[in-house]
Amino acid sequence: MQIDSPTMHDLFAQLGLPNDEASVQQFITRHRPLPQDVPLHEAPFWSPAQAQFLREQVSRDADWAEVVDQLNASLHP
Repeated sequence: MQIDSPTMHDLFAQLGLPNDEASVQQFITRHRPLPQDVPLHEAPFWSPAQAQFLREQVSRDADWAEVVDQLNASLHP
């Protein structure tokens, strides 16, 4: 049983990205603003595997969905 919800740092690690605070903030700053009509998983900076993971987690309302939503909100205006 998982007690803690995944964090943004956990999500970045899961996506194979640097996951320290500075790297997370730099990623968001570099890729923001994502156009409102572009779903997070369709952003051009994801690999196919990363995009699939993001799409599946939200569609399944999985444990990762909340933090994926947080990333989505951070990247969209």
